Amino acid sequence: MAQPNPSPNVLEPWRDPASRPFVRIEEVTKVFGNTYAVDAVSLDIYQGEFFCLLGGSGCGKSTLLRMLAGLEQPTSGRILIDGVDMTRVPPFERPVNMMFQSYALFPHMSVEQNIAFGLRQMKLPKAEIRERVAGLLDLVKMGALAKRKPDQLSGGQRQRVALARSLAREPKLLLLDEPLAALDKKLREHTQFELVNIQDRIGTTFVMVTHDQEEAMTVSCRIAVMDEGRIEQVGTPANVYEYPASRFVADFIGSVNLIEGRVVEQLGERLRIHATDCGCELLMDHPTPLPEGTPVTVALRPEKVTVRESPPAAPGANRVSGIVTEQAYLGDVSIYHVRLESGLVMQVQLTNLTRLAEPPLTWDQRVHLSWEPASGMVFPA
Repeated sequence: MAQPNPSPNVLEPWRDPASRPFVRIEEVTKVFGNTYAVDAVSLDIYQGEFFCLLGGSGCGKSTLLRMLAGLEQPTSGRILIDGVDMTRVPPFERPVNMMFQSYALFPHMSVEQNIAFGLRQMKLPKAEIRERVAGLLDLVKMGALAKRKPDQLSGGQRQRVALARSLAREPKLLLLDEPLAALDKKLREHTQFELVNIQDRIGTTFVMVTHDQEEAMTVSCRIAVMDEGRIEQVGTPANVYEYPASRFVADFIGSVNLIEGRVVEQLGERLRIHATDCGCELLMDHPTPLPEGTPVTVALRPEKVTVRESPPAAPGANRVSGIVTEQAYLGDVSIYHVRLESGLVMQVQLTNLTRLAEPPLTWDQRVHLSWEPASGMVFPA
């Protein structure tokens, strides 16, 4: 007999008003001199989530992580972990461990000695230490290398040892500070999936800081996008990418075309917009009414744009033409820059579904672009 699908609230507890957050950050502010590194941030993180704090340099994400760890004290606000106020609790008394970008392995110790270090500090029985270390070595697939020193390991192997050591004390919350930044692209992509699988197996709540949008979207249940000490949006990777809450989020997550214009009229749940940037009329979905003349920005992802070599049969909204000025073949996709007659350069992306010796479009070729009203987002300027 087929089992019923689990309730969405089981898989997505943030949608359930009755769910209690495992980590609750309440109006937390951190000020250094006259600079607000974190500015009145409130955030709920649930048990078993892989949660990412995403943003550029200086946005406050690492400061927020350090306050969760107890390495920095908030200027104001509260931090609760598993229902207990941890705001002024020192780091060594929190049910938290932190994995740093540098890994910080002891060079004179073997893999198993590095993993066991914290357990020996806790003065656990030797038999329990051996059993726990063996389990962690198996978890991170490092059993065959248990006797090696860190300088005999690859970057990915050192990362796994650092992760095992961070998990050895069985923290309720594991904090990861740019843990994959030192790895090359291919190894980083492989290790992202390893991290997700390990986190899923052990069920520990992970909170990771990263500036890498692709990494955040690969590993996380939800993402908090930060800018200038504030949270711009919290949501699932798909929600943040497809429905950005602001122009900043749309521009920060992935590639996007930003087209400026003014509202001409509201047509039911759509806006008719005169796009000054591309010299054409746009028709975009936007159920919230905006007054005529309101300046707006239309955010349009490159993969949402249809490219044709022949002109459309009839004129209409959301249609422009231009000349290919740049192209990049990336294997799975090809990226093109198209300069419109207005001077605006739009980026479009084509998926390479068949094997091609040459890209389907070339430099200086005239192409015709179009998109659906539901394909983009509209933000009042």
